[in-house]
Amino acid sequence: MLTAQFIFFVVVGLVVIASALGMLLSRNAMYSVLFLVLNFASVAALYMLLGAPFIALAQVTVYAGAIMVLFLFVVMLLGAERLQSKEDIRGQRWLAGGVLLALLLEAGAMLVVNSAAFHALPEATVEFSTPANIGMELFTRYSLPFELTSVILLVAVVGAIVLTKREKGKGL
Repeated sequence: MLTAQFIFFVVVGLVVIASALGMLLSRNAMYSVLFLVLNFASVAALYMLLGAPFIALAQVTVYAGAIMVLFLFVVMLLGAERLQSKEDIRGQRWLAGGVLLALLLEAGAMLVVNSAAFHALPEATVEFSTPANIGMELFTRYSLPFELTSVILLVAVVGAIVLTKREKGKGL
Protein backbone atom coordinates (compact mmCIF):
# COMPACT_ATOMS: atom_id res chain seq x y z
CA MET A 1 0.00 0.00 0.00
CA LEU A 2 1.48 3.32 -1.08
CA THR A 3 1.21 5.76 1.78
CA ALA A 4 2.79 9.19 1.96
CA GLN A 5 5.15 7.89 4.64
CA PHE A 6 6.33 5.04 2.41
CA ILE A 7 6.86 7.37 -0.57
CA PHE A 8 8.82 9.78 1.64
CA PHE A 9 10.94 6.88 2.90
CA VAL A 10 11.71 5.69 -0.63
CA VAL A 11 12.59 9.19 -1.87
CA VAL A 12 14.82 9.98 1.12
CA GLY A 13 16.38 6.52 0.94
CA LEU A 14 17.29 7.11 -2.69
CA VAL A 15 18.79 10.49 -1.75
CA VAL A 16 20.86 8.77 0.97
CA ILE A 17 22.18 6.20 -1.52
CA ALA A 18 22.81 8.75 -4.29
CA SER A 19 24.62 11.16 -1.96
CA ALA A 20 26.79 8.34 -0.57
CA LEU A 21 27.73 7.27 -4.09
CA GLY A 22 28.36 10.91 -5.05
CA MET A 23 30.67 11.28 -2.08
CA LEU A 24 32.61 8.15 -2.98
CA LEU A 25 32.86 8.80 -6.72
CA SER A 26 33.51 12.55 -6.71
CA ARG A 27 37.03 13.52 -7.70
CA ASN A 28 36.71 16.93 -6.06
CA ALA A 29 37.21 16.81 -2.28
CA MET A 30 34.93 19.79 -1.68
CA TYR A 31 32.09 18.13 -3.57
CA SER A 32 32.66 14.94 -1.58
CA VAL A 33 32.28 16.87 1.67
CA LEU A 34 29.10 18.54 0.42
CA PHE A 35 27.67 15.17 -0.66
CA LEU A 36 28.43 13.90 2.84
CA VAL A 37 26.53 16.84 4.37
CA LEU A 38 23.53 15.95 2.19
CA ASN A 39 23.86 12.33 3.28
CA PHE A 40 23.87 13.26 6.97
CA ALA A 41 20.83 15.51 6.54
CA SER A 42 18.96 12.76 4.67
CA VAL A 43 19.76 10.23 7.39
CA ALA A 44 18.37 12.73 9.92
CA ALA A 45 15.15 12.80 7.89
CA LEU A 46 15.00 9.01 8.14
CA TYR A 47 15.44 9.26 11.91
CA MET A 48 12.49 11.66 12.03
CA LEU A 49 10.47 9.17 10.03
CA LEU A 50 11.33 6.48 12.58
CA GLY A 51 10.04 8.67 15.40
CA ALA A 52 13.41 9.56 16.92
CA PRO A 53 13.53 13.37 16.87
CA PHE A 54 16.34 13.64 19.42
CA ILE A 55 18.65 11.43 17.37
CA ALA A 56 17.69 13.35 14.21
CA LEU A 57 18.57 16.65 15.92
CA ALA A 58 21.83 15.20 17.19
CA GLN A 59 22.60 13.92 13.68
CA VAL A 60 22.15 17.38 12.20
CA THR A 61 23.98 19.32 14.93
CA VAL A 62 26.85 16.94 15.56
CA TYR A 63 27.51 15.36 12.19
CA ALA A 64 26.12 17.73 9.56
CA GLY A 65 27.17 20.69 11.70
CA ALA A 66 30.29 20.24 13.78
CA ILE A 67 32.06 17.31 12.13
CA MET A 68 31.44 18.56 8.61
CA VAL A 69 32.81 21.98 9.54
CA LEU A 70 35.90 20.13 10.75
CA PHE A 71 36.10 18.18 7.47
CA LEU A 72 35.73 21.34 5.41
CA PHE A 73 38.39 23.03 7.52
CA VAL A 74 40.82 20.15 7.02
CA VAL A 75 40.15 19.88 3.28
CA MET A 76 40.65 23.60 2.79
CA LEU A 77 43.65 23.73 5.15
CA LEU A 78 45.46 20.84 3.48
CA GLY A 79 44.48 21.81 -0.04
CA ALA A 80 43.39 18.28 -0.88
CA GLU A 81 42.92 19.19 -4.54
CA ARG A 82 46.66 19.72 -4.87
CA LEU A 83 47.60 16.32 -3.44
CA GLN A 84 49.13 13.71 -5.73
CA SER A 85 46.67 11.37 -7.39
CA LYS A 86 48.97 8.48 -8.36
CA GLU A 87 48.92 5.21 -6.47
CA ASP A 88 51.64 4.86 -3.84
CA ILE A 89 51.23 1.11 -3.45
CA ARG A 90 50.98 -1.15 -6.48
CA GLY A 91 47.69 -2.99 -6.68
CA GLN A 92 46.02 -1.17 -3.81
CA ARG A 93 42.78 -0.84 -5.80
CA TRP A 94 42.62 -4.62 -6.32
CA LEU A 95 43.37 -5.19 -2.65
CA ALA A 96 40.64 -2.72 -1.65
CA GLY A 97 38.18 -4.51 -3.96
CA GLY A 98 39.07 -7.84 -2.36
CA VAL A 99 38.57 -6.44 1.13
CA LEU A 100 35.21 -4.98 0.05
CA LEU A 101 34.13 -8.33 -1.35
CA ALA A 102 35.17 -10.10 1.86
CA LEU A 103 33.23 -7.59 3.98
CA LEU A 104 30.12 -7.97 1.80
CA LEU A 105 30.33 -11.77 2.05
CA GLU A 106 30.75 -11.53 5.82
CA ALA A 107 27.77 -9.18 6.12
CA GLY A 108 25.67 -11.53 4.00
CA ALA A 109 26.67 -14.51 6.12
CA MET A 110 25.82 -12.61 9.30
CA LEU A 111 22.38 -11.76 7.91
CA VAL A 112 21.72 -15.40 7.02
CA VAL A 113 22.97 -16.76 10.34
CA ASN A 114 21.29 -14.14 12.54
CA SER A 115 18.07 -13.57 10.57
CA ALA A 116 15.97 -15.16 13.34
CA ALA A 117 17.60 -12.92 15.94
CA PHE A 118 16.44 -9.79 14.11
CA HIS A 119 12.81 -10.78 14.59
CA ALA A 120 13.39 -11.27 18.34
CA LEU A 121 14.38 -7.64 18.95
CA PRO A 122 12.19 -5.95 21.54
CA GLU A 123 9.81 -3.21 20.47
CA ALA A 124 11.21 0.27 21.10
CA THR A 125 9.06 2.30 23.44
CA VAL A 126 8.42 6.03 23.29
CA GLU A 127 10.40 6.71 26.46
CA PHE A 128 13.41 4.86 25.04
CA SER A 129 14.34 7.80 22.78
CA THR A 130 14.11 10.56 25.36
CA PRO A 131 17.24 12.66 25.89
CA ALA A 132 17.54 11.50 29.51
CA ASN A 133 17.49 7.80 28.60
CA ILE A 134 19.86 8.27 25.69
CA GLY A 135 22.25 10.21 27.94
CA MET A 136 22.15 7.48 30.59
CA GLU A 137 22.88 4.79 28.00
CA LEU A 138 25.62 6.88 26.40
CA PHE A 139 27.47 7.61 29.63
CA THR A 140 26.98 4.21 31.29
CA ARG A 141 26.82 1.29 28.89
CA TYR A 142 28.43 3.04 25.89
CA SER A 143 30.98 5.24 27.65
CA LEU A 144 34.00 3.47 26.12
CA PRO A 145 32.90 3.94 22.46
CA PHE A 146 31.94 7.53 23.30
CA GLU A 147 35.40 8.27 24.70
CA LEU A 148 37.17 6.43 21.86
CA THR A 149 35.28 8.53 19.32
CA SER A 150 36.42 11.72 21.02
CA VAL A 151 40.03 10.51 21.05
CA ILE A 152 39.87 9.60 17.34
CA LEU A 153 38.50 13.06 16.48
CA LEU A 154 41.24 14.69 18.55
CA VAL A 155 43.92 12.64 16.79
CA ALA A 156 42.43 13.64 13.41
CA VAL A 157 42.65 17.34 14.27
CA VAL A 158 46.21 17.03 15.57
CA GLY A 159 47.18 15.00 12.49
CA ALA A 160 45.76 17.67 10.17
CA ILE A 161 47.75 20.33 11.96
CA VAL A 162 50.95 18.29 11.82
CA LEU A 163 50.50 17.59 8.10
CA THR A 164 49.93 21.26 7.41
CA LYS A 165 52.98 22.34 9.39
CA ARG A 166 55.23 19.91 7.52
CA GLU A 167 53.83 20.95 4.15
CA LYS A 168 54.70 24.58 4.79
CA GLY A 169 58.18 23.65 5.99
CA LYS A 170 57.79 24.98 9.52
CA GLY A 171 58.01 21.63 11.29
CA LEU A 172 57.07 20.99 14.92
